[in-house]
Amino acid sequence: MGHPEKAAEFIANDERMHWHDKALWFVREKRDIAAHGLNEWEELRRVASEIKTHTIDKLDHYLEEFEKNAKEKGLHVHWAKNAKEHNEIVLKLLLARGAKKLVKSKSMLTEECHLNPFLEENGIEVVDTDLGERIVQLREEAPSHIVLPAIHLKKEDVGKTFEKFLKTEKDNCDPTYLTRAARKHLREKFLNADASLTGVNFGIAETGGVVVCTNEGNADLGASLPKLHIASMGIEKIIPRLKDLSIFTRLLARSATGQPITSYTSHFHAPVEGGELHIVIVDNGRSDIIVNDDFKQSLHCIRCGACINTCPVYRRSGGHSYGYTIPGPIGSTLGASKDLRTNKTLPFACTLCASCTNVCPSKIDLHNQLYKHRQSVVSAGLLGAKKYTALKIATWVMKHPALLDFGGLMARKIVPKLPRSILYSKANVWGKKRELPKFPKNSFKELYKQREEKK
Repeated sequence: MGHPEKAAEFIANDERMHWHDKALWFVREKRDIAAHGLNEWEELRRVASEIKTHTIDKLDHYLEEFEKNAKEKGLHVHWAKNAKEHNEIVLKLLLARGAKKLVKSKSMLTEECHLNPFLEENGIEVVDTDLGERIVQLREEAPSHIVLPAIHLKKEDVGKTFEKFLKTEKDNCDPTYLTRAARKHLREKFLNADASLTGVNFGIAETGGVVVCTNEGNADLGASLPKLHIASMGIEKIIPRLKDLSIFTRLLARSATGQPITSYTSHFHAPVEGGELHIVIVDNGRSDIIVNDDFKQSLHCIRCGACINTCPVYRRSGGHSYGYTIPGPIGSTLGASKDLRTNKTLPFACTLCASCTNVCPSKIDLHNQLYKHRQSVVSAGLLGAKKYTALKIATWVMKHPALLDFGGLMARKIVPKLPRSILYSKANVWGKKRELPKFPKNSFKELYKQREEKK
């Protein structure tokens, strides 16, 4: 199924659709308040974009610098061409040290690589320790948001899930009670873990260290207790200098949740005493995006989720409707870049309102990319016959102004008089969940002509 079919399943529950929309808009409003609180906000965005552009253009240089400096600090650096290599490297590290229990902080890269099922198939117990991630893991669901993985669930859903898996009190959905139950459950997992795995928000070429930003402290606890810490990092997470980090930390949390900064911004430049820190640097299709000038800017993404929170399509259709690891506008362009055939519907899950571009902290031209992906879908012959035919007819009509004017005239005279049973029949897919606006008496051309005659 493509996005339209999966979205239809989500919006079938009208109540859920509206509270999901409202919850995400609340986060968007917090972002706006935080952004407007900094006079230099737009300057920060401009500088962040320039740093990312510079880094991507010289990525080979900065990756080599990062590796050199990391090794000098006693860290181990591994290179993975794709998801398969990444997963095999992680498994090899675990098995070599007899590790059977892994605690894992939030990492969209490992979701992208499908690491959890791979490790579980090889006898490794994997526990996601971010609360939202743990909830969806217990439910055997994918995250529906890159920052708020369980945003599609209500507290009642969480209560039922914990009742089943953590043996909490029946029908108790008090958030404080559930949080304490989760803390007790996860603390035991931390204390008995053989190894930890974290994602990476930023890798600093100048220092050879990595930075992980969280609000729950789970990454820090995981990285501090076991002797083996594995950090999975996409090649695009590199920034040149330590002082560049201040630009992105000021943008990240404000864009994501409206906070001045994440509760924990942790720097890892060495393993724990007597332990090992391994960094796995992953390509997995990113090099193919870099060589495409139309889409390489998508690798500027710092995974804040601001574009997702503002997107009117995502807010009403839910993250699972996208069918790709990362939902929303950024996921739509990344997914289409990675596999256009599989993700051919995602560029159309967009109104081209440009709100995503306007809020992106690193100024990715998201709506333009999605428009270009639409052209790629058509060029590749992947557009459905119904939509292709409709667009061809619309194109032909618009190339004949007289016919377009006549069609507009007939629509203004006839459509308002049609009964709803005809106007909003199954044939009118556009009319589902929508109401036609009141038709004007005159067309824009007619109004403009009348205005000119009065001058």
